[in-house]
Amino acid sequence: MMRPVSRPKYELSTILRQHREELPKLISNSWKRRCLYALSRCRTAEMGGHIDRCTHTHCGHVHISYNSCRNRHCPKCQGHLKEKWIEARTQELLKCPYYHVVFTLPSELHELALFQPKEVYGSLFAACWKVIKGFGDNPKFLGAKTGMISILHTWGQNLSLHPHVHCIVPAGGLTPSAKWKNTRSKGKYLYPAQAMAKVFRACFMEELRKRLKVPYGTAKKCFEKQWVVYCKQPFYGPKQVIEYLGRYTHKVAISNHRIVKLNAQQLVFKAKDYRHGGKRVEITMDQTEFIRRFALHILPKGFTRIRHFGILSSTSKQKCREEIEAQIGLVKRSVKTQKKNSHRRCPKCKKGELVTVLVFDKRGPPQGALNSLLNNPILSSR
Repeated sequence: MMRPVSRPKYELSTILRQHREELPKLISNSWKRRCLYALSRCRTAEMGGHIDRCTHTHCGHVHISYNSCRNRHCPKCQGHLKEKWIEARTQELLKCPYYHVVFTLPSELHELALFQPKEVYGSLFAACWKVIKGFGDNPKFLGAKTGMISILHTWGQNLSLHPHVHCIVPAGGLTPSAKWKNTRSKGKYLYPAQAMAKVFRACFMEELRKRLKVPYGTAKKCFEKQWVVYCKQPFYGPKQVIEYLGRYTHKVAISNHRIVKLNAQQLVFKAKDYRHGGKRVEITMDQTEFIRRFALHILPKGFTRIRHFGILSSTSKQKCREEIEAQIGLVKRSVKTQKKNSHRRCPKCKKGELVTVLVFDKRGPPQGALNSLLNNPILSSR
C-alpha cells in the first residue's frame, strides 16, 4: 500500500511570485516568461476558482478551490495528467520484456540547444528512432519492425542543461511476414551500446544539419568525442514498465518536495550526485539563479516531449498489437475504477461527494452567495 504524499513545505510558485516584477530582466524569452507567470498564479485567487459542497445529508461541507494553470512545466499540475496517460498506455502493453535506453547529447551541443531548442531536440528524437529502427531492421541484430516510446528530459539534478531522451523499447518486433521475433537470448539482450553510440552520433549530426547550419568547430568537437548510449537491463513485466512510466513521463525539472529551505534571497533543494554514486546532497542557490536555471527547461511552444514510433505509434499500434497478442498472448489489464472519483470525495466527512455549486473569476465569489452557502450547511447542492 502506497503511503500518502504529504504537502510540500515550499513551492516553486512562491519563489516566482516573489520575483515576478524581475522576470523581464531575468528572462528575455517572452514565451518562457508567459510560462513562469502562469506557474506563479497556479491555484491562487488570480486564476479564479469554484466552490464545492458535500452531498452528504449531515455534512454539507463547503470547499473553496482555486483553478490550476495546467501548464506542462508546473510541478502541481502533472498528477492527474500522468495517471490518465499511464492508464491509456497500460491498455497497450505487449506481453514481452521492455528495455530502457537513454540517449544523451554531449556538452558541446548545450549552447546550441539553448538558442535553437526546437531544431536540436527535434533532431534528437529523429536520431534516437533512426538508431533503434536501424538496428531492429538489421537481420544481424533482429530483422524485424520494432517500436519505441520516447520521453525528452533536458535537466540534470542541479538544474543545469542536460538534454537526454529516455526510451522504452520492446524486446522484439514483427518480421515482414508479420511473425513476432524476440531479440537475442529470448529478449534478454537488445543491441550493443557502443555500436549504438557511434551510429547515434552520426545520425544526430545528419539530422541537425538538415535543420540548421552547425558551426564547424562545434561539429569537429562532437565527432572527436565519444557519445553515450545507456541500455539498462530489461523490465520483466508490465508492472515494472508502468512504474517506470510513472516516474518519467510527466516529470518536470524540479518537484516542490525537493525544495527544503527558503529565505529572502536563497533556497536549498535536494539533489542526487551521480558522480559519487547517486549520493544525496543539498544545493544552495540564489533564487534568481534558480529561476534562470528552471527557465532553461521550458520547451518551445507546441513542442511534443513524449513521442511514439514504429509498432507503438498511434497509426500502427492497434493493428500491430492484435497481431502480436495473437502470437505471444495477452497482458492482464486492470482498470483502476476504484480511484475514479477519489479526488471528489469530501475531505471532512470522507463519505459524501463534492459537487460544484458556484464558479467565480479572479474577482472572487460574490459575497452574498458565499455567505448563503456558509450559513446554510444542509442547503441542497443542486
